[in-house]
Amino acid sequence: MPDCGLYTYRADIVRVIDGDTVVADIDLGFDVWKRNEHLRLYEIQAPERGSEGAHAATEALRARVEGRSLFICTHKMRRKDREATGSFGRYLVTIYQAEENVNEWLVTQGFAVRYER
Repeated sequence: MPDCGLYTYRADIVRVIDGDTVVADIDLGFDVWKRNEHLRLYEIQAPERGSEGAHAATEALRARVEGRSLFICTHKMRRKDREATGSFGRYLVTIYQAEENVNEWLVTQGFAVRYER
């Protein structure tokens, strides 16, 4: 399990939407779940649907995480002391498969780039 402090959760990845967005059921502990949450991968940008490389990025992420129970780290906003959601209401997360950062893997494999603010 990754060391994310209080913001580490087990998540069942239900579906991959695109190269940087997934849908997951999140285990909050004590038999409490958030179901069908849209999660945006933190600090990366994959090609948008219809653009070159979008299908490859989506399929790579799908093969890596869809249908698996993995760990996620949610990221807090810099401006406010609460968990961050992006412009579409998606939680911003880093996904870990074992100890490997899947967000970083997408970048190193050329399926995504680091998101520049």
